[in-house]
Amino acid sequence: MKLNDILKGIDCELRCPDGVEAGSLEVADLQFDSRRVAQGTLFVAQPGTKVDGHDFIVPSVEAGAVAVVCQHVPQDAPRSAVYVVVSDSSKALGEMAANFYGHPSRSLKLIGITGTNGKTTSVTLLHRMFRQLGHHVGLVSTIVNKIDEEELPTGHTTPDALELNQLLRRMADAGCDYCFMEVSSHAVVQHRIAGVEFAGAIFSNITHDHLDFHKTMANYIAAKKGFFDGLPATAWALVNIDDRNGRVMVQNTCAKVATYGLNQMGDFHCRILEEGFEGMHLSIDGRELWCRLVGRFNAYNLMAIYGAAVLCGIDCDEVLRQLSTLQPAPGRFQYVSGRGITAIVDYAHTPDALQNVLATINDIRRPQQMLITVVGCGGDRDRTKRPEMARIACEGSDKLVLTSDNPRTERPEAILDDMEAGLTPQQLSHTVRITDRRQAIRTACMMAREGDIVLIAGKGHEKYQEVNGVRSHFDDVEEAQKELEVKK
Repeated sequence: MKLNDILKGIDCELRCPDGVEAGSLEVADLQFDSRRVAQGTLFVAQPGTKVDGHDFIVPSVEAGAVAVVCQHVPQDAPRSAVYVVVSDSSKALGEMAANFYGHPSRSLKLIGITGTNGKTTSVTLLHRMFRQLGHHVGLVSTIVNKIDEEELPTGHTTPDALELNQLLRRMADAGCDYCFMEVSSHAVVQHRIAGVEFAGAIFSNITHDHLDFHKTMANYIAAKKGFFDGLPATAWALVNIDDRNGRVMVQNTCAKVATYGLNQMGDFHCRILEEGFEGMHLSIDGRELWCRLVGRFNAYNLMAIYGAAVLCGIDCDEVLRQLSTLQPAPGRFQYVSGRGITAIVDYAHTPDALQNVLATINDIRRPQQMLITVVGCGGDRDRTKRPEMARIACEGSDKLVLTSDNPRTERPEAILDDMEAGLTPQQLSHTVRITDRRQAIRTACMMAREGDIVLIAGKGHEKYQEVNGVRSHFDDVEEAQKELEVKK
């Protein structure tokens, strides 16, 4: 593709070697990782949190880069390449990736969801529902990326701009008419969705999370709001009106706004009529249905799904019929039962998510059923939520087991010290501290009597444990099955 076509619509300054016509320059590939540069590549130098891509301009040109996009041209930069100077190379990368791959987001209806909790459940079930309705559908999620039922590897919650456009191109070429995608706050700030056009956007909620990256809640909220600020007038925006930030999200959006809620009367409204461990009896816009998901937080997820499907043009009665057939997403309030004990594996890794899961269990369980919670906090992440997580877990449980949850490069004992700081001496008296997560799950299952409930929170669908930068296989569901002697 010619450089001029890649740079279409991008405000930039071209610096060319003598005798080179930049516009007609042929570009074979687009890369921001210098290790992947080959002959004919356009290299994009991005400032990062740990390394600066500008430091790799020289080796990239030596490796064959014919052009470099950067925010400044280093003194030692080889003069053999064309330099494209932009104000923000990360934003430019997204826009160039969309140009390079032929704007694949315009070839399907891309629906994004952002919020602290509920993103994975909502996109997973939307993908499942639209597949059942006969559509070809893409999925971009924390758990897995999919083209119809073909599973693709996934890394970040939201892929980088190049990977995202490559993925959307594959979906469009495969005939997908919809794609449902998680949009993280990191992705908005880092311009991973720059150049991508959304047909619809959903806001679930905002609670305490990711302050290691955003530093303040104001920054975190602004990041989420940035997603809605960038929507075109042809899109719709569906927000949770019960969350105080729901209205904030759409203050400056050009999109058509719709609302959903359980407390306030929005465009889509739900009431929980009855609930148990087997599911919930709901009233949605005056129509009743039984669904297999559990908990108030899942009622919100179902309303996001319902509202999104209706805004996509699906008949509301058909949407309700589909909702009644949906199963929970993997690692989201997932049951494992054996020896008369029920284990619940859930991805709850934020204070609000943990409180929601505990509240759901406590609303449903019988007085004689003891609740034992196993929980930890991830390393190299927001430390401020650790004491709050421990306090919430202790207040909502009869017994608490504190353990590791992806300590990464931190000492597990230091993370547990931070968690214990949130507990009173009395709370510590019914708290057990076991660093090894496998042993912690085993201990909790041994403590449980027939009829009791064990909540294993934090990792959900994840099938690894990361210690000192090394990932080893670990699956909470497998561990619970083993301890409760469940035959697979």
